[in-house]
Amino acid sequence: MGELNWSSAITEIGPNVIRLRGYPVEELMGRIGFAEAIHLALLGELPDPATATILNAIFVSSLDHGTSPPSVLSTVTVASTGAPLGAAVAAGILSISKFHGGAVEDSMKAIGEALAMAKSKSMTMEEAALATFESYKARGARLPGFGHRLHTKDPRTTRLLQLVDDLGRGTDGLAMARALEATIAKATGKPLPLNVDGAIAAVLLDLNVPPALANAFFMIARLPGLVAHAHEECARQKPMRQIHPTDTTYDGPPLRHLT
Repeated sequence: MGELNWSSAITEIGPNVIRLRGYPVEELMGRIGFAEAIHLALLGELPDPATATILNAIFVSSLDHGTSPPSVLSTVTVASTGAPLGAAVAAGILSISKFHGGAVEDSMKAIGEALAMAKSKSMTMEEAALATFESYKARGARLPGFGHRLHTKDPRTTRLLQLVDDLGRGTDGLAMARALEATIAKATGKPLPLNVDGAIAAVLLDLNVPPALANAFFMIARLPGLVAHAHEECARQKPMRQIHPTDTTYDGPPLRHLT
């Protein structure tokens, strides 16, 4: 090995050999889903069936949220210039940051801080939730993962929490998120429900996902939606048009349900 040699533990490549975290890719193909493959690539091991089901739900929940998010507006603006698909989608990914898509990591850290406080100071969940809320309030900061600019009861949050409860996979992270939600309502006199970012944060904590990977889950989920918007922009709209951030009309299929 030369002096510039370096190592990677993700994928082994050789003549006629492709192994992801040790597993031959051809053995994984057709036997695991995409969410399971993502878990394997990011965390090094295949998830159990319950975790795979929850991850699939998380990815579906964040796939798209209409035309107004900054990532979509960035994508369609660049697509409108005639740029390649990759450039348009990259623009959308680059807009995912602290205030758009970044709340999952911030919420994981806030919930994690509250859990650490409860453990280190022998506090109840409720006591640690209140102390955490007061700490954020004293700094003039808002607890991430609560409230939504559009939804007062986000259907994605409701479904994800129901699914996690049904599978029995919610532990301390989800319990603390619910304690924080109750604390905010009691302290402010008005409900500020756990939003989908906060719900995902709590669930990822319970699934032992490192906070440093939190926003990756949002980016991976949002990527297909950005591709769809870039393709639609090129297929349906005139190049270099003026793009209004909110004056958009949905004209897709009407309401329909899975059978």
